[in-house]
Amino acid sequence: MHLSHSKLTLAATAFLLTAGLALQAPYSHASSKSKTEKRQSSRVKIENIRSGSQETTAERDRRLYRECQGRPNAGACAGYTRR
Repeated sequence: MHLSHSKLTLAATAFLLTAGLALQAPYSHASSKSKTEKRQSSRVKIENIRSGSQETTAERDRRLYRECQGRPNAGACAGYTRR
């Protein structure tokens, strides 16, 4: 296969431009954020709010001790077969 000089030059230029953009892309996005934006984004706190119909951990423990009597100490009953 024989490529002419102009086609080879065009292909090499396109490759170099594409490679340069690929190397530059991750850094251009990261540098666009300011320090205050980065600091504020780490301050997001999510609170888990339980609905009124959910059982508390104490209620769950009592239920599992009651339901797991006489069962193998495995799965959901792991640690709840004996007091």
